[in-house]
Amino acid sequence: MSSTHPAFEVIGSHHIDALNLTVEHYRHRKTGAPHFHLSNDDPQNVFMVAFRTLPMDSTGVAHILEHTVLCGSEKYPVRDPFFMMIRRSLNSFMNAFTSSDWTAYPFATENRKDFQNLLQVYLDAAFFPNLHPLDFAQEGHRLEFEPWNDPDGELVRKGVVYNEMKGAMSSPTATLWQALSSALYPTTTYHYNSGGDPREIPKLTHKQLVEFHRDHYHPSNSIFFTYGDIPAVEHHANFETLALHRFNDTVPVKRVGREKRYIAPVRTQTTYALEEQDLQNKTHIVIGWLLGENRDPMEVLTANLVTMVLLDNSASPLRKALEETDLAAAPSPLCGLEDGTREMAFVAGVEGSEAVHADAIEALIDGVLKAIVEHGVDRDMVEAMLHQMELAQREITGDTYPYGLQLMLASMAAPLHGGDLVKLLDLEPALATLRERIADPHFIPGWIERWLVNNPHKVRVVMTPDPEQRAREEAEEAAELVALKVAMSAEEKNAIVVQAEALQMRQAQEDDPDLLPKVTKEDIERAVKVIHGERDTLADLPLTQYERGTNGIVYESLILDLPMLDEAAQQALPVFNVALTEVGSADRDYLETQALQAAVTGGLSARSQVREDLRDPRRVHGHFILSGKALNRNHAPLAQLMEETLLVPRFDEYSRIRDLVSQMRVSAERGVTRAGHSYAMGAAVQEFTPASRWAFERGGLRGIQTLKQLDDRLKQNDAAVKSLSETLEGIQQQLIKAPKQALLVADAQGLPQAKQSMAEKWQPFQQGPIEENDLQLSASARAVQQAWVTSTQVNFCAEAFPAVMPGHEDAPLLQLLAHMLRNGFLHTRIREQGGAYGGGATYNAGAGALVFYSYRDPRLLETFADFEASLDWVMSKDATEQHVEEAILNVIAAMDKPGSPAGEAKKAFYQLLYGYTPEVRQRIRDTILGADLAQIRSVAERYLDVSRASRAVITHSGTRETLEEAGFELITL
Repeated sequence: MSSTHPAFEVIGSHHIDALNLTVEHYRHRKTGAPHFHLSNDDPQNVFMVAFRTLPMDSTGVAHILEHTVLCGSEKYPVRDPFFMMIRRSLNSFMNAFTSSDWTAYPFATENRKDFQNLLQVYLDAAFFPNLHPLDFAQEGHRLEFEPWNDPDGELVRKGVVYNEMKGAMSSPTATLWQALSSALYPTTTYHYNSGGDPREIPKLTHKQLVEFHRDHYHPSNSIFFTYGDIPAVEHHANFETLALHRFNDTVPVKRVGREKRYIAPVRTQTTYALEEQDLQNKTHIVIGWLLGENRDPMEVLTANLVTMVLLDNSASPLRKALEETDLAAAPSPLCGLEDGTREMAFVAGVEGSEAVHADAIEALIDGVLKAIVEHGVDRDMVEAMLHQMELAQREITGDTYPYGLQLMLASMAAPLHGGDLVKLLDLEPALATLRERIADPHFIPGWIERWLVNNPHKVRVVMTPDPEQRAREEAEEAAELVALKVAMSAEEKNAIVVQAEALQMRQAQEDDPDLLPKVTKEDIERAVKVIHGERDTLADLPLTQYERGTNGIVYESLILDLPMLDEAAQQALPVFNVALTEVGSADRDYLETQALQAAVTGGLSARSQVREDLRDPRRVHGHFILSGKALNRNHAPLAQLMEETLLVPRFDEYSRIRDLVSQMRVSAERGVTRAGHSYAMGAAVQEFTPASRWAFERGGLRGIQTLKQLDDRLKQNDAAVKSLSETLEGIQQQLIKAPKQALLVADAQGLPQAKQSMAEKWQPFQQGPIEENDLQLSASARAVQQAWVTSTQVNFCAEAFPAVMPGHEDAPLLQLLAHMLRNGFLHTRIREQGGAYGGGATYNAGAGALVFYSYRDPRLLETFADFEASLDWVMSKDATEQHVEEAILNVIAAMDKPGSPAGEAKKAFYQLLYGYTPEVRQRIRDTILGADLAQIRSVAERYLDVSRASRAVITHSGTRETLEEAGFELITL
């Protein structure tokens, strides 16, 4: 443990062998602010300060405060320091989160100078924000006229969070969770929508926002976290100097109270907007139980174990019942345990049902639980779930969020609610205790009986579709705004005009960027980072192996060249990817195979991918990849199970295949409003290259349509599932004959044994004739102008310009151009002025295109106009060399973003597989580092031709007339 700073006292230190880190616990002497430092030798240092934020309404005060805090502070009085720092930094992560009972401000970077820069800005923002009324109006909500300077114009409501939450609450899952949470927690903060209900957000005042910051953002009510190789004493010196020395008192810590318990179950009904003609089987039915507190790690661990036993995979008794019932399409996405709230909750239910089935679904769930209480649970299944817990405890992740941040988020509930953070991170002792307790066959049945069967605090929510809801809510909002305008005095109308003008002036002002710290091109490593593997063979099967610090876990993949498939097989390939690891294998049915996977692996996955050629837009490189992971001791069962999965799948399990397709459909439909910008961008480039067309037709909007049609056929015609089964078998037979290679990632202890077991178990892959039959695809290269209509309250816009493939010398410059346009122009126009939650531009390598996008956007045609106006901006005097340097930092930071040990090895393998050799990557990096404004303008002139642009938008039925007049083809999703 490092030396201490006089402003802090040591509370304790604990080394966790399984995580290879030491948890150091400190407390600030004056304010009592706790600091948890997760000390290890990782150069990716992570910081996070979190505040207990407990709103008691749904105005979104905590969420809007999170946004407004990042709009300027005492030391950095610029309008937008957060987004300005994103482009002046080499960060591997920057963001802010609002949860149900906390708000957090995390960042991560491998650069020490960058860490210091970001820490200064984050601490000043969190503790000393300006909270300017105009920033509140921009980020939260405001009234404006259309046009803004005409008091006789239409009165409208705007605001970034307001539109964000309109988009968020377009998701049926979000609507369902809010309905369940409100009923399950009738009196505490969890009753309310912490993000903000769009109907309630307009009630929040700027004064209330300021008061909420004063009451909740005191160091006494905060928790500091750090992770990495910077000593804690250095952090303490910075915390004290930059913020904490100005606080000389303590305030009461905000704590969530105990919930008032029901004495009898509660049943409630609600609706969600769904603009479809066929509303059959679109109802959600979920049941939630309020459990015990999350302060005790054994309670948390036990609840997680029971949840996994019940729901982990298709062999788990409750999931099996929910998947196999004819009363619903799939288990609800809410199924599982919520252990972040002070009092945990367990949820089970279905989607794709009918309201009349609610009693039957509840009886089905209760019947499974009572059967376990009476008859017990399979001991092998319990052991398998303990195995899953051990693997999860050991695995070093970090390919999505930084590993240190994931540890912080996983353990934060303990200090928030008065528990022990160390015990939540160091699960080895608790797992040992749990292993002893499960020896008692009544342990799990007893828990289920106490917390589920005999627990009166139980809520059932039935959520039915309402095709008129969106239009009705919009009409109600419009009527409310008309009434507001009618009641306004001339002075009140003038005040709205004055505010709109002031906000426009504020948004247009040019802040001095030098008020903020920054890193420069000189702080960038000039050479690309290369992860070296070793080429070998398993008999005649090519093998690439990487020795990495995987902490006792082995990762194996079999990579097969994707053969030429007929049209039916191409359409069925997404189903094949899912079904291969979800049906039975060898002489086992799918339940036995699922149970075996849980017992000996960390899971199997199958996927197909089609990647672009570096230079030729007409060529593609397709692969099918079967992957698995396991603890080192299970290397042989993993290899054998992968071999059996590919060679002997049970595609004769017709009922299982039908269920899987139904589950795929509801999952795909659910994801549209969550990632609408990605789907819109895919639609815009659908015909640019064979690779982009494949992505659109297999995983994009066309793929969703295909999946829906397939699901309908399977439900209507028993012969259809037999035909699909035959198609899946045909794909499998073609893959077996395709060229193959293997990938192995493990630590020094696991590598030799895993390689030996792969050589033994994968002998069938090393034999037989090889068919060279590469996938051949085509695309028309034509532009489209499409509007995809679905259930959403906001829009997702995309406009794409055909350019060059990633191996072309201009491609790196297009990457920089995209970042320049986002940072210098689009952020202001699309987000700040337009009110969308997000917007920008990106270079799409697979399509060889520059693509503009907006996310949760209240506008349509105005956004497309802004996309095209950005082209004039880059040619104007407003675009500078400083913008180029900021874009360089952004692009390099994305390229250098660290991942997990295994993830970085896999990334290196696939880079080589698709031609991104170290030499190619270095050439790209050198082009980026050497770029200037003249080069950027040159590629903009060369490729950004509006006459060749392609447009796509995801929208709702209320925009039909506008889009038809603008020449869009309307397609109902």
